Amino acid sequence: MSRGQWAPAGELPWERNLFGAESAAVRLKDGRVLIAGGGDERLGPQDGTALFDPRAGAWTTAAPLREARRMHSTTLLADGRVLVTGGSGRASGFPVRPLDSAELYDPAERSWSDGGRMGQARCGHSATLLPDGRVLVAGGTTARSADSERSLASAEVFDPASGLWAPTGSMTDARSLHPAVALPGGGVLVAGGWAATRRDWRTGAGLAYCERYDPATGRWTVTGGFFAARTGHRLTTLADGTVLATGGGDPDAGTQGRPDPYSRATAERYDPATGTWSREADMPCGRALHQAVRLPTGEVLVMGGTDDALGEAGYRSTARYDPRFGTWTEGPGMAVGRIDFAAAVLADGRVLVAGGSVRTGPAAPSGSFLRLTRTSELFTA
Repeated sequence: MSRGQWAPAGELPWERNLFGAESAAVRLKDGRVLIAGGGDERLGPQDGTALFDPRAGAWTTAAPLREARRMHSTTLLADGRVLVTGGSGRASGFPVRPLDSAELYDPAERSWSDGGRMGQARCGHSATLLPDGRVLVAGGTTARSADSERSLASAEVFDPASGLWAPTGSMTDARSLHPAVALPGGGVLVAGGWAATRRDWRTGAGLAYCERYDPATGRWTVTGGFFAARTGHRLTTLADGTVLATGGGDPDAGTQGRPDPYSRATAERYDPATGTWSREADMPCGRALHQAVRLPTGEVLVMGGTDDALGEAGYRSTARYDPRFGTWTEGPGMAVGRIDFAAAVLADGRVLVAGGSVRTGPAAPSGSFLRLTRTSELFTA
């Protein structure tokens, strides 16, 4: 029998796809959850902002972003403000139109202000809060020419105290759509991701390479790599400081004749002390473009996602990982299957999921690239 249950949590003011949005939902210091930007049913960038109040169990609109964007990052700062960086300023098409702008949301003032400009326009990048309150932005995608894109190795740091951006050391490997997590001791781990290799945005190289950033020196160093390339995967930091990687896939696997063209069911665990990954038990099913959060119990809840090869329908299924025994159990299914959605752990330990895509491509209604949802749900363990 699966543990826990899902319950409806009201509807967003609008439907939204949150593909490539690093930390698409952030929990503010007062317990509310913020979602800003994203794409519409044709992946047009949006400026809408919404707030979820767990006490009222409802969503309300908030001040819109100063600039519509998707494939951006959303990061909660140490002082309670929210930093939104980069993203794409154009609808679905090729190449992307990356943004170099940043914005700051002040919950007390209920407004957005200018967050300066990065040295490099980028979308599909990572953004990680450092122990000293600065934010590390790394990698992403930018336009290479009028008909091609390239992935980035560059990184830069935002200082909330001065409001200024400064370059820092570049990664060893260019990458985009990669997850990043803070490590014990202040470092940052980036793992896997995608590298643009052709003109068609649907094809590229999935990466197994991983590296670490040291904020004291501003340098990146190579660390142990995945057993297999992953993109569209998730990283979750466990209570003991190790990191769990779940799912994803290799977008080029089917064309290269390798035997795993679909989403991966495999999981791996990274030990920062040794810099190596170890294989964990497989999830009940493979999935990519899902969400994964650490529960107050220390377990990891993996939710939704889709098949990496077709990506036509969002999964309702969930799975639960127990790091004490390295085992998975199937969890209760969500009411709505979701891809590219937002997830956040509330102060009381419940898990909020919101928005995302229900159907894509041929499975979407005629005339639309995506079928989206504005529903949200709450998981109680």
